[in-house]
Amino acid sequence: MNYILIDDLHLPSIEIYKQLRENAFTKDNSFIADSPKVINKLLEGDLEIKSILATQEYYDEFHELISSKNIPQLFVADKELMQTIVGHKIHHNAMMHGIRPQQVALENLDDCIIMVDEISSTENIGSIARSAAALGIHSYLLPRQGPHPYSRRALRVSMGHINMLKTHVYDDIFSTLQSLKSNGYTIYAAEVTHDAVNLSQVQVAEKWVLLMGHEGKGISKEVLELCDFVVKIEMIEGIKSFNVSVAASIMMYQFKHPN
Repeated sequence: MNYILIDDLHLPSIEIYKQLRENAFTKDNSFIADSPKVINKLLEGDLEIKSILATQEYYDEFHELISSKNIPQLFVADKELMQTIVGHKIHHNAMMHGIRPQQVALENLDDCIIMVDEISSTENIGSIARSAAALGIHSYLLPRQGPHPYSRRALRVSMGHINMLKTHVYDDIFSTLQSLKSNGYTIYAAEVTHDAVNLSQVQVAEKWVLLMGHEGKGISKEVLELCDFVVKIEMIEGIKSFNVSVAASIMMYQFKHPN
């Protein structure tokens, strides 16, 4: 492999590691991933990789994986220099510049879909992706106005497992739900209402979408009216809700393993 030893902090090709911040994408849909575990998981897929910025120790340890990929630029720097480049302290020895994949068309998603509505936490976006991948749910629907699953923090929380999912970013939840219903999906909303079905008693359709709402506001009445069923997790009195990523994990497991 041909390594590029960094001796000039103003190289145009490393500017991306200085400028790109959480959920801020360039015109070519660039993303930055960090930490060996996340990078190595992403390298298992077929993403377009522009460069890696890492210590020589990282390259030596994962030489076989990296050499199997056609990565144009492999920058070498010690950890101190890496911290100077990114402008803050880091706890890892590797970063990667990639291009996030093209989204999958709605009609090409799988029969089981996890969908989120107005979730504001990047950590929750990443956590739900990791749980979905672990549970064998490979399609992820997200709103355009929220955090993207290939933002740096979401990638880190998902441990790179977002790479295992088909993603589709929608503009309008109402038209998207209507299209999903036209395509034969049953829509299940995760919300606490007077007519909600207990999770342990839900009858899961062959093609389904599980919709998770905002961390604080939940799912609006207008959106609920478009859903086929509302489902709640049985909890003891006095406890209103789980964290949305925890609730999504519990519900995805039940939907994949119905009674």
